Amino acid sequence: MAVEVRRTAAGLQLDLTGEWGIGEVEADRAQLAAIDLGAVHEVKVSTRGVGSLELSGAWALREFLQRAHAAGVAVSFDGTPPAQLHLLDETLKEPEAGSAPQPAAAASVEHRLLDDIGRNAVRAWHDLFDGLAFFGRSCVTFLAGFTSLRHLRPVSIARHVYDTGITAIPIVSLIAFLISVIIAYMSAQQLRGLGVDIYVVDLVTIGVLRELGVLLTSIIVAGRTASSFAAELGSMQLNEEVDALIATGVDPFEVLVLPRLLGLTIALPLLTVIADLVGLAGGAVLCRYLLDMPLTQYLSRANEAISPTTFWVGIIKAPVFALLIGFAGCRHGLQVRGSARVLGHEVTVAVVQAIFLVILADALFAVFFMKLDI
Repeated sequence: MAVEVRRTAAGLQLDLTGEWGIGEVEADRAQLAAIDLGAVHEVKVSTRGVGSLELSGAWALREFLQRAHAAGVAVSFDGTPPAQLHLLDETLKEPEAGSAPQPAAAASVEHRLLDDIGRNAVRAWHDLFDGLAFFGRSCVTFLAGFTSLRHLRPVSIARHVYDTGITAIPIVSLIAFLISVIIAYMSAQQLRGLGVDIYVVDLVTIGVLRELGVLLTSIIVAGRTASSFAAELGSMQLNEEVDALIATGVDPFEVLVLPRLLGLTIALPLLTVIADLVGLAGGAVLCRYLLDMPLTQYLSRANEAISPTTFWVGIIKAPVFALLIGFAGCRHGLQVRGSARVLGHEVTVAVVQAIFLVILADALFAVFFMKLDI
């Protein structure tokens, strides 16, 4: 039975179950049409038992909701309304009439300034709210994926690990090597005159393992991956591929967002380890040829300078940075609407926001570890 009707103190409780596709739409429409809304003030709809809700089934449900609204019945959903209903409402929405003409008299500079501040504040609040909603839905989708390994899509995760991790190894290694050489060179110039050039090893090892390895890797990945995620999902939005997934009853977060987040969360810590190793190698090369320091001495001093927590302080940051980068790229990609110009804007915003969030999170981690004396 696709529709189970129960009468409650407040009105009717509709529990939708089974498949709601093209083959079942006539039976579903007949069951919904048979529901008597007389003397009913409230209807609560639950779609938790629905296997898959295609666009045809959503259309039948939308017809019932319109009939309920016409009868003056308040309709609510047990949880979030299906995305297919939102897609139908957006598709059938009539274009808005032209806005009323603005008064000819120009507002004062103070009024325009206050107006801009207010608009930016409201826009920032909406952006924060949308970000929290995106984070919450991603978490719910991730938890729901544990019910079946198929929902986690391991093949897709493996592909994104390759795209975001393995293909980034050359550029990450090159940047890590060059940055460690620069740090070692600058430190050697200052410390050699004081006769304490041995501390160059301390600066290189601690700086690379705690901060620079994971931070530089995350910034590089933010530029590569956040733009890639935003461009891919934005192009799918422009081509209406995301709407097609929703129309066929497929959750776009399960198919498009979750594999990217999990793949990047796996890839970034591995890239950080590679960046740490290459960075230490770069410091060793410069110490060998600039300070005439034997490799055995470099390794011995590096082992003395590294505390048990130095390496793990950097590695712990990597999954958090990966999630921030993935969230920024996927969220702005799914916000693309209308034209290629919007796509370019959202890709730019995704990269800038990802880099900003990574640096902000790194600063918060620094304060946190300082309070813990780590």
